[in-house]
Amino acid sequence: MSWDKDSLWAKSRIFFEKAFQEDKEQIFFGLFCAMGLEVLSRAAISRISPTLLADPDKDQQNLLHALNLGSAKVQKKSVGTAQVLLLCKALIPEFTEDHLKIASAITNRRNEEVHTGSAAFLDYKTQYWIEGFYKCCKVLAESLGETLETLFDEEEAEVANLIISETETKVTEKTKSLIAAHTKVFEAKTEDEIQELRAEAEKQGEILSHNKHHKVTCPACSSVATTQGEIYGKDVIEHADDEIIVRQAVIPTKFQCIACGLKLNGYGPLSIAGIGEHFTHRTNFTPGEYYDLISLDDTEAFSKRAEELGYFHFSND
Repeated sequence: MSWDKDSLWAKSRIFFEKAFQEDKEQIFFGLFCAMGLEVLSRAAISRISPTLLADPDKDQQNLLHALNLGSAKVQKKSVGTAQVLLLCKALIPEFTEDHLKIASAITNRRNEEVHTGSAAFLDYKTQYWIEGFYKCCKVLAESLGETLETLFDEEEAEVANLIISETETKVTEKTKSLIAAHTKVFEAKTEDEIQELRAEAEKQGEILSHNKHHKVTCPACSSVATTQGEIYGKDVIEHADDEIIVRQAVIPTKFQCIACGLKLNGYGPLSIAGIGEHFTHRTNFTPGEYYDLISLDDTEAFSKRAEELGYFHFSND
């Protein structure tokens, strides 16, 4: 067991790297984020003193271990995560009560996921905790003299900073007023009009969902609507028996409802409206499509490719 700051920092980065390989709407994304956050908080405390991570005992054996003076016959024991987060609040000025609450909520979900039969992160949607998670990571990383760019990667850090900045702007009232206005107009329609609009919205939503849109429920009229977004992070590639699946993480930035006409732009308004859930694009390829392979029997295509590459002209003659 190591309470060394550098070891804990490196381990947190491994957990985050694993998290960002997962689909954002799946439980493993939340689970690995929670594990990374926990280790990151321990790294931040270790920077102050690794002795703070040693569970107090009457013989001070754990403290001796933290000072590299412990006996190999005595197993080390760390303080609990709840205590570590309280230490972060007490010792890191930028780690506020709000940071403590969100970090505690995420790590409690991690405990529920690991120690019970509940699917804790399936119910705890990403949009409800991702902003606070990024804020906690930013504060803890900076307390270590690091940044989100060095903790994650540049693309993930860019998304994190976007979410932090957009949700801190004063768009809440504007977004809520816009939703309320569209609700009022929609509910003033006749029942036949409402049913017709909802049926068309559901039809179009299904079509759009096969064209890189994500189906959601409209916050104004409760009809089927869609979000679109920006791809970020690294592609995750899976090889099956006869196909290759490419998964791409998406942060939603645009929303449109065909039924009531509500439109929202920017992650901030979507998050406030409760439709800011990250999602995943999945594209299936045959091996030939993915690797852009050409059959040797297709002489026309083979000849064209050879010419493009500057090779000889291939002909049937």
